[in-house]
Amino acid sequence: MYPVNYEADFVERRSRLTTFFRLILVIPWAIAGIFWALAALVAAVLAWFAIVVTGRYPQGVYGLASQALRFGSRVNAFALLMTDAFPPFGGGEEPQYPVRIAIAPPLERYSRLKTGFRLILVIPIAIVLYLIQLMVRAVAALAWIVIVVLGREPRGIFDVMRFALAYETRAYAYHLLITETYPPFSPDEDPAPATPAATPPLAG
Repeated sequence: MYPVNYEADFVERRSRLTTFFRLILVIPWAIAGIFWALAALVAAVLAWFAIVVTGRYPQGVYGLASQALRFGSRVNAFALLMTDAFPPFGGGEEPQYPVRIAIAPPLERYSRLKTGFRLILVIPIAIVLYLIQLMVRAVAALAWIVIVVLGREPRGIFDVMRFALAYETRAYAYHLLITETYPPFSPDEDPAPATPAATPPLAG
């Protein structure tokens, strides 16, 4: 089971009005996202040093990175028309929100080697993520037109976006050192992860 799970509720009937003005409505969350992005960067840097030195991800830093990941994922889902529900400004689990990101607890031990060379190991993911982001934004533009005209979102468009945003969330989790396992190319949703999962470490 992958340690970062992405769930999204499909709702066919959608608001034409909030969809039409979505890029304006998302501005407050985009501003808040600047601060969350800075927090994520600080967490990633602190985690990198902590893991390289001790092989462990500090619980407080892990919590901060997880909250930043949840916030960013929910805002992306709102901005890209996965949901009409305004996202919370916090980074808690928010089980009532239509887009949910469940994150397993940190591993007992992380690989110092994988962490030390993360900027190299992340290159293939960054390339795939760039291509997926181009695709999902093109699909979101199509969704915008369909929703504004018809007032509904086809299930096929929703599923493509869910697949893309699930990969994006998991890729950012890898960037933030939350997991040391490459994100899977699977649109399937698993139950909320109960235990951490990772590939065997290359070095202790």
